Amino acid sequence: MAKDITLFWVSGSPPCWRVMIALEEKNLQGYNQKLLSFEKGEHKSKEVLDINPRGQVPTFKYGDKIINESYGACFFLEVWQTQGTKLIPENSNEKAQVLQRAFEGNTLHQKMIDVITYNWRVPENERHDSAFKRHKEALTAELKLWEGYLQKQKGSSSFLAGKNFSMADVIVFPSVAFLFRMGLCEESYPNLAEYYKGLKDRPSIKATWPPTWKETPGQQLFKDI
Repeated sequence: MAKDITLFWVSGSPPCWRVMIALEEKNLQGYNQKLLSFEKGEHKSKEVLDINPRGQVPTFKYGDKIINESYGACFFLEVWQTQGTKLIPENSNEKAQVLQRAFEGNTLHQKMIDVITYNWRVPENERHDSAFKRHKEALTAELKLWEGYLQKQKGSSSFLAGKNFSMADVIVFPSVAFLFRMGLCEESYPNLAEYYKGLKDRPSIKATWPPTWKETPGQQLFKDI
């Protein structure tokens, strides 16, 4: 099964990491993988563009099936592969909670990207403090929302949606890890910090930890958020 899978990915990309965690949780180690470099523009190579016209990662292939979105690839793995961890529960109430948190993860990720994009891509002489402030305030509000979610879970679970590791954790953990790598203050978000520390050594997460993160230090972009 794993030999029929190919994943094009970039180290440190939360969307790529989601798919890799899902593959590990489904016991699909040994798949074909191609590590690309954003800096070298390898995600825009003909090999990638032939199967993903947007030139983005992750790009996931199973046989002749191509899925170019991380959510799609993760949900495909859950539906297609019954072995390994069950990431979406059968119980309707539990399933609703998992799906709610998983898709809310996209909002958290986008607000994080808005801050990063503004800081990295807008030339310093063209920046407007009010615009950057709005992006940071939006991310702060989102983080406080997740702090509240985790506070409600305290004492009953160390996961995002119920008592078991689920698709919500697959989707959201990489973004949380990225936030702390970029300097998010643990004291300001203790519940998120506890969640991060509690899952960082989970086998599927440890096995797929971005190799570039092991070799280079993080940054402090989010230290005052």
